Amino acid sequence: MSKIVVASVISNLEYGGAQRQLVEIANNLDRNQVEHHIVSLAPYVPLADSLRDRTRLHVIEKRWQFDATVVFRLAAALKRIKADVVHGYLFDADMAARLAAKLAGTPVVVAAERNADYNMLMRKQIGYRLTKGLVDVCIANSAAGAAYSQRLLGYREYRVVPNGVNTERFAPVATNTDLRRAIGVQDADFVIGMVASFKHQKNHGMLFRGVRAAVERGVPVRLVLVGDELYAGLGGTTEYRQQMQQWLEESGLRERCLFLGNRLDLERVYPAFDVSVLTSHFEGTPNVVLEAMACGVPVVVTDVSDNKTLVPNGRVGFVVAPDDAADLCERLVLLFEKRDLRARLGSEARDWVEQEYSTSRLAERTRRIYVEFLERGKFGIKRRVPAPDR
Repeated sequence: MSKIVVASVISNLEYGGAQRQLVEIANNLDRNQVEHHIVSLAPYVPLADSLRDRTRLHVIEKRWQFDATVVFRLAAALKRIKADVVHGYLFDADMAARLAAKLAGTPVVVAAERNADYNMLMRKQIGYRLTKGLVDVCIANSAAGAAYSQRLLGYREYRVVPNGVNTERFAPVATNTDLRRAIGVQDADFVIGMVASFKHQKNHGMLFRGVRAAVERGVPVRLVLVGDELYAGLGGTTEYRQQMQQWLEESGLRERCLFLGNRLDLERVYPAFDVSVLTSHFEGTPNVVLEAMACGVPVVVTDVSDNKTLVPNGRVGFVVAPDDAADLCERLVLLFEKRDLRARLGSEARDWVEQEYSTSRLAERTRRIYVEFLERGKFGIKRRVPAPDR
């Protein structure tokens, strides 16, 4: 097959997981095989600086919440670039991509599922169900996400492509003292980091309860939070941040906590952690866990989605029960007390990510799905094919 033209449509290019994975796909697709365009429906594109080629980044702004004109403007763009595939990420972009592809005659339409086992708003369910006949395949970043979407929406076909991490950018460093000194961390501090947007899904309250219990057992914790509200305070993230501040005050952790905001230099941040934690209620394949492990940092995550596959328990870190702050505390105390265990888990984590979760594998797996469905459409093949396990 000759070079294919792909348009990935996304709500914005802020610091979220879907956005960061899209940037990695864009940077790693073989340019001799794929002409890849990114279309953002908002002018907020801070991750654009991470793209190797910004010339194929387009902004088609959705001017208000129910701006139907974006569909027609997107359709015109798909025709102009002669897109073979359109791939929608996040609800409003996914809806616009499906409808625009219908108008433009784009041959292959790809949906995305980035999470699992969450409470999808009814209006979103209705939108997805009404347009699911326009979708050829849904790519999920976890097997749990594919199963969840199948139960709820039932697209024709699914493929699972786990997230990937740039193991050249995210790598262990000889010393982690530079950033620690810059942010006022002392050598004796046990640094617990969490990289997550300030939204209910991430369940910071569990983190605070577990850390508070560890402090009470004598662990000299310095808690580092990386992230911020979503663009324009979407999803109640402004209110959630206020709730986080209240939790910190009530737990007595405020003086131990550092807020670093959104960062573009996360490869410097992770090595400053002694352990990286993610206490989510639900996930897909969390980028931040892969990135921390690639930097040689052990992780503690909740047992949601595919996290048990992502984090082999006791080998690269630990998996704890959702909302079980006592179990989280035990793991943090263990990692504080056993420095040699931290070092072993971190080394194993780096090896594991290099073997299984590179960005080159992410991009190639995605490209093959595009080609598969283009070829099937070309030859009129509509058979149902089971999704691979990985």
